[in-house]
Amino acid sequence: MNTSEKVWHEYHARLRSFIKSRVIDDTATDDTLQNVFLKMHTGLASLQDKTKLKSWLYQIARNAIIDYFRSRKPTVEVPEWLPQPETNPGEKVAQELSKCLQPMIQILPENYREAIILSELHGLTQKEVAQVQGISLSGAKSRVQRGRAILKNMLAECCRLEFDHSGRLCDYERKDGACNTC
Repeated sequence: MNTSEKVWHEYHARLRSFIKSRVIDDTATDDTLQNVFLKMHTGLASLQDKTKLKSWLYQIARNAIIDYFRSRKPTVEVPEWLPQPETNPGEKVAQELSKCLQPMIQILPENYREAIILSELHGLTQKEVAQVQGISLSGAKSRVQRGRAILKNMLAECCRLEFDHSGRLCDYERKDGACNTC
């Protein structure tokens, strides 16, 4: 029996249970499990520290679960600008600044980037983020909040933001040469 088969026999049931707890559909669970073992089989030779096999497999499983949820979200091409009636000047400012956020999200540390993408762009609750990432709810909340704080600081370094008396964004001005992401 080769190494891949040994790993399959040892971890198959536990990984399936781990995936099943996050992906309810049996077919999707089995497909995700197969993807995990395919990635394991192709990358097993590159694993340098064999004592970390279990954590490596579970990280592959977490990533496969994230890929599963990403693939389920329908994507719709949205034009860069959708004409809308002017209701609130702050909305226009927020819409303009939102174009800067995508490149900023991409340079976040991986844990925060995944949490922000799942919660803010894909609309998952923080509880669902915790399930997908295989962490506690408080861990997911921390990642989302820290990711938001980092984005806020990046935006503040890039632009001077003005807020109204209620604390809502009402205007902004880009700092000269300070921003290289938007």
